[in-house]
Amino acid sequence: MARRIAFNYTQALDRATTLFWQHGYTETGLRELLKTMEIGEGSFYNTLKSKKHLYLSCVEHYGETVVRRRLEALAQAATAAEGIRAFFRVSLDCLDAPDTPSRLCLVAAMVSEQVLAEPELRECVQGELEKVRGIFLARLEQDRERGLLPASLDPQVTAAIITTYLQGFWRMALVGYDRSAFERQIDSFLSAMGL
Repeated sequence: MARRIAFNYTQALDRATTLFWQHGYTETGLRELLKTMEIGEGSFYNTLKSKKHLYLSCVEHYGETVVRRRLEALAQAATAAEGIRAFFRVSLDCLDAPDTPSRLCLVAAMVSEQVLAEPELRECVQGELEKVRGIFLARLEQDRERGLLPASLDPQVTAAIITTYLQGFWRMALVGYDRSAFERQIDSFLSAMGL
């Protein structure tokens, strides 16, 4: 018979996600997680197995909540160009929100030597980045097929460049953030890409 979870799993996962988002994987300790999640060590190991397993669950939770809003903005726009701009607008909204735990996206924060050194976490990073790149790619291909983008635009290369720019976007927000300056930069970048 499966054990019954003796705590509010969703609430605990949400709290852990916030903690990992604030401090990163390596800087978040087990004691701090247990305290924040309000669970005991036994419940933690019986349900979540390990810090790494919890982290992977938190990345998935982050994707289903925070990243989902960005991707919905991308998908709901009439064109790829409008959708990519909407994706960045929602990302800027996240940076503006006073309750955002960190200026660095949780997925972008995974791109670190410590996280990438662990094969299972590296695989997760690659999968998350590929997921976003693939969604950009699908929108770009769709618009090129509809004649809304020039035939010379290579969707594969463009999607990869936007994904790479996105990583720098998050890191530069750590250095200094001014929304209007970021908006001008994003506009110039996407215009130069033909979007």
